[in-house]
Amino acid sequence: MSLALLAARHEAADIPEGRAADKWQIYRDLCEGKAVVGVGDRALAVLAGLLSFYPDDELSEENGLVVFPSNRQLSLRAHGMAAATLRRHLAALLEAGVILRRDSPNGKRYARRGRGGELEDAFGFSLAPLLARADEFRAAAERVRAESRALRLMRERITLQRRDIGKLIEAAIGEGAPGAWEGLWRRFRAVVDRLPRKACMAELEPFAAALDAIRDEVDKALENLINVENPSANESQNERQLSDSNPDLPLEFEPAFEKAWGTGEPGLETKAAPRTEPPKTYPLGLVLKACPDIANYALDGIGSWRDLMATAAQVSGYLGASPSAYEEACHVMGPETAAVAVACILQRARHINSAGGYLRALTEKARSGQFSVGPMLMAALKASGAGMERRTG
Repeated sequence: MSLALLAARHEAADIPEGRAADKWQIYRDLCEGKAVVGVGDRALAVLAGLLSFYPDDELSEENGLVVFPSNRQLSLRAHGMAAATLRRHLAALLEAGVILRRDSPNGKRYARRGRGGELEDAFGFSLAPLLARADEFRAAAERVRAESRALRLMRERITLQRRDIGKLIEAAIGEGAPGAWEGLWRRFRAVVDRLPRKACMAELEPFAAALDAIRDEVDKALENLINVENPSANESQNERQLSDSNPDLPLEFEPAFEKAWGTGEPGLETKAAPRTEPPKTYPLGLVLKACPDIANYALDGIGSWRDLMATAAQVSGYLGASPSAYEEACHVMGPETAAVAVACILQRARHINSAGGYLRALTEKARSGQFSVGPMLMAALKASGAGMERRTG
């Protein structure tokens, strides 16, 4: 006898009248919450054997809550467990308050039946604590599931940051972009090399915070690089205004959109001399990071600017842009810039009513020297980073 056994006996005596619960559901909850309750795997195997001797699937006081198998029978149900081991794990279940002893005068386990064969009394192990603590076991299982999910999300967050930071820094160094990339790489590797293989949430949080800080510095360095190369920072605002400012405007077809940007009648636009922006060196990895959807349309992946331009030519048709519209964009903007613009439009296709008309509008802005693809690319990069945070949050 112990205070824990007395507490378990007292709790089992307070089962509300008419209460019933599925014995195997209680067992599954207990298996998931075993770390909280304080029982081991072998003890749970013994408990499963005890439950198998209960005739009904539902535990209730009306059907009795005492099972009385012999040690030999229970050992067979517990996968042939040795007698000494069986007694040790029965004691563990008793100490954890999962079962109770209901001893007979001579210490044997048996049942007393009436003249009609009905069960009058039974001596053995009482399963009453399982019924009394069913809600507690369910809460323990939910707690373990929540902690497991939080740990899984934390590991996914760290994995994504490791992958993205490594690729961004490697792309920046490979393209010769100015910046303290070597220092960032050394700090990144120092954090990654200290990551433990098995760790709890509290141990992983400092590593996640360190990787988040490095990612912020990488993003700021890339943003500053693009801002230096592209002084005009108004394109992201113009893009938002064109696609979202007037949702009631009928922009379902490209000619209607052309008319809104032309002189009032289709085909009467003035053809000014092309004014392409000066060549800019954007890392291909940065473009694919900001606009990952375009890679889904490439047959053998995108490993060079030539692959990107070939894929963009096909994607422009899927978006509803006519061949002449894309050809004009390449003529005015340059083939590389036009390919980046198509990749950005594809990334935001669900927010744009007429992708073909929008490409023509950007071509007209580029013709007059009012378009720079850098801010558009930066806006796509920020949107891609925000989407990833929502998925891992």
